Amino acid sequence: CDFKSNIRIIGMDFNFNEEQTLIQGQVAQFIQRDYEWEKRQALVSSELGFSEENWKTFAELGWLGISLSEESGGFGGTELESMIIMEEFGKGLVVEPFLETIILCSGLIDSCGTEEQKKELLGQIMAGDMHLALGFTEPQSRFNVADVTTEAKLKEGNYIVNGFKSVVMNGPNADKLIISTRTSGKQADKEGVSLFVIDASQEGVSLRNYPTVDGRRASEVTLENVTIPSNCLLGEEGKGFHILEDAIDKATLGICAEAVGAMEVLYKTTVEYTKTREQFGQPIGKFQVLQHRMVDMFMEYEQSKSLLYMATIKNVEGSQDRKKAISGLKYQIGKAAKFIGQQSVQLHGGMGVTEELNVGHFFKRLTTIITIFGNTDYHLKRYSQL
Repeated sequence: CDFKSNIRIIGMDFNFNEEQTLIQGQVAQFIQRDYEWEKRQALVSSELGFSEENWKTFAELGWLGISLSEESGGFGGTELESMIIMEEFGKGLVVEPFLETIILCSGLIDSCGTEEQKKELLGQIMAGDMHLALGFTEPQSRFNVADVTTEAKLKEGNYIVNGFKSVVMNGPNADKLIISTRTSGKQADKEGVSLFVIDASQEGVSLRNYPTVDGRRASEVTLENVTIPSNCLLGEEGKGFHILEDAIDKATLGICAEAVGAMEVLYKTTVEYTKTREQFGQPIGKFQVLQHRMVDMFMEYEQSKSLLYMATIKNVEGSQDRKKAISGLKYQIGKAAKFIGQQSVQLHGGMGVTEELNVGHFFKRLTTIITIFGNTDYHLKRYSQL
């Protein structure tokens, strides 16, 4: 497939090319046919937290390699293809770790890994035989990627790593961990951050696994005198900050696309509900004040989707203001997700917070997305500084 002619923009009318339309239809069909709500809930309650069978299906359909370079064995797609997949995943609240393993970690390996690392890891990832997780947050760091206290010291040709990483998404199921460490400089310096690929079962690596409020899995990772060969260094020593920041920007686009998909389902579900729920002898959807609320929900969704497409295109094209566009998008997503989620729950009444109805689960996921990779306050500040 030729993914180079990615998207056409005519005014504000976004049109996917033929291949992208095919991907969108393929993912939408999978959600509709194989990801019913009851199945999804059963997966969340399972020990693994998702379906390995579904993951293998993703591999067979080529989704796990769609955004990786052709040189690495992928299909040569971009963030646009990832955005299309993630938006559809958001509509089904898909719990398989596509964001963590593919967008975050395999993208990092593809962009700065050695030929040996790419050959060893990416083939297994695209085949669906390996899961990854990125450990980059620490209790004191908040959303500052450069604030790293986990240390890696070179000793006799190997690195000795000591430190702690919090909220490592997909940590419980990861075969390999990509860990940000400090090899030089002060705690918050941008220079001196290095990335390492570490085996999750290696001696000295311990994980405390836990479920998250949105039905996912995460870990706290402790590293005590973990000995790592120098060939596990990802990219150049001390130059990991910028490649990590770029990877998180791409992942931010992906998670914002998921939020857009989830918000579409929420506002449409709410509109349909107000057509059937009666009060004072008529559907509540006929009350003007509630119509105004639903129009506001629709507008927040449309603004979010437009900003998503704009920011994604800017990032693909390498525009100078791409980081500013991503922060503007994440701020809008945070604002819209909170508003649409709250309105959906309120308009559904008590049903909106029950386990049986999907509305509350969508709201939980959107609430989590608001804080992942930086909340509204962080991105508003970042936007003003760029």
